[in-house]
Amino acid sequence: MAPTREFEELVLALLRPAILKDLTVLVACLFFAWGLVWLLRGRRADQDSVWFGKRIVDGVLFPMVALALAFGAKAALVEWVQPAVFKLAIPILLSLAAIRLVVRVLSASFPDSGWLRRVERSFSWLAWLLLVLWVTGLLPMMLDAMEEVRFKIGSTRLTLRNVVEGSLTAIVVMVLALWIAAAIEKKLLRGSGDNLSVRKMAANLVRVMLLVAGLLVGLSAVGIDLTALSVLGGAIGVGLGFGLQKITANYVSGFVILAERSLRIGDMVKLDTFEGRITDIRTRYTLIRALNGRESIVPNELLITQRVENASLADPKVMLTTVVTVAYGTDVRALQAPVVQAIQGIARVLSDPAPALMLTDFVPDGLALTLFFWIADPENGQASVRSDVNLALLELLDERGIDIPFPQRVVYQKDAPETRLTPPPSITLPG
Repeated sequence: MAPTREFEELVLALLRPAILKDLTVLVACLFFAWGLVWLLRGRRADQDSVWFGKRIVDGVLFPMVALALAFGAKAALVEWVQPAVFKLAIPILLSLAAIRLVVRVLSASFPDSGWLRRVERSFSWLAWLLLVLWVTGLLPMMLDAMEEVRFKIGSTRLTLRNVVEGSLTAIVVMVLALWIAAAIEKKLLRGSGDNLSVRKMAANLVRVMLLVAGLLVGLSAVGIDLTALSVLGGAIGVGLGFGLQKITANYVSGFVILAERSLRIGDMVKLDTFEGRITDIRTRYTLIRALNGRESIVPNELLITQRVENASLADPKVMLTTVVTVAYGTDVRALQAPVVQAIQGIARVLSDPAPALMLTDFVPDGLALTLFFWIADPENGQASVRSDVNLALLELLDERGIDIPFPQRVVYQKDAPETRLTPPPSITLPG
């Protein structure tokens, strides 16, 4: 019952009037921690980070600085203050730092995950539960009880305490690995230039390597012999060869795409009948956003094995056409220069290559003229610029009095032979 007596002594110490002096020292530590973090934070552009958070107190740095100041005050003022307040405050600050670390790292690594909130709550409840057990003195008793629960996995003998402590260590290692990976990915993707796909590939490789290293450290902390992973690796290899070959092919194709740079983020591509702009290249799939807002998730293997039209591979310029029919007898040569001049006045139409108006066909209703023009931003849509070109062309034709002929058809009627009409027989009525 020693832990119970320790808890009772802690409660009695907290109820003494002299505790106000200890609380003053603790409040001063918190105030100095807040001020130091505020100075370090300054006017940073990335204030919503793991260290600082959205506000000063919800980042990782504030509880860590407060924890360091509390430790320093407890050691420096050991003869002036009682340890009761710090015995309660230090575990609280430690739990708060752990919660802030896990929450901020998971938010930075998986910003759009729906399960993130549930994981944060679960870890928060676990951290506060451990705090209560530590303060009340029940945690050593629970650890001794878990030490007596023993079991065997293969040739490895484990206890429940080893599993719990190893799992917590693995969680800490994985969170740190995700933190480092998120920081490196942010640095890589922040750079400028047209090698975004290469930097994306490097960020994915760094994350995978850190997660694998964290997983190995976590398994070692639990007490699992890593030499047994050779058998597991063989089983995984067989599984990849049969059931997971498509997934493996997509992952390998993703790294091939990023390495070759045949497809890059921002390219306008067409796959089968779907056309759009590449918004992201993941290790397993690629996101293509159409001009109407629809997004397509395309497995990377399809981008390697099928024909893909890339309008931005060598040059982002795209040629568009529009067709108009004018009446026979129109002077097409005299019309070409005014049309080109009018089209060049449209904002999105490029002057190099210059637009061109050509006589492309003789149709029954008139002369078919095709107008060729180029744009450099197909991701902004093609219908709007084609509409502007058609309106400018229509205004020019109206100004010059050039008609767009209606469909015309000539009907020939063959003369029919003359037919004699035979009068009906006469009818004589009786009487």
